[in-house]
Amino acid sequence: MSLFDALAGTLLGSIGTGVAHPGLVNEVLGLIGGGQGGGLASLVRTFESHGAGNLIASWISTGKNLPISPEEITSVLGTGHVNQLAAKFGLAPEDVASHLAQLLPQVINGLTPHGSVPDSEALQEGLSLLRSRLGA
Repeated sequence: MSLFDALAGTLLGSIGTGVAHPGLVNEVLGLIGGGQGGGLASLVRTFESHGAGNLIASWISTGKNLPISPEEITSVLGTGHVNQLAAKFGLAPEDVASHLAQLLPQVINGLTPHGSVPDSEALQEGLSLLRSRLGA
């Protein structure tokens, strides 16, 4: 089983158990892929500028992933962005933040198996493989 199969299985399991909303999985993949926010490198800078660089660094590293709270997600991504996603998917903003607090560490960790941010081409390739396995 490949790394992307394992990550896709984890994400599909999260969707099946209600831990993750399917639309938010696609949003996270878009955020990391640069479709909405400049990609993973830009996301790292955003986390760093909001004092949460240690959290995202732990997800990228090969060590233990530090947890992030829904409140921290809202602080880093912005209330407006969280509210926009809530309206788009018919969820409460608190639920969106909670889903994102579960999804972001999983996806980022899975896409950075060697402990560093891959170059843009490798990241896009990984995201494409993941999307194909998710049927997204």
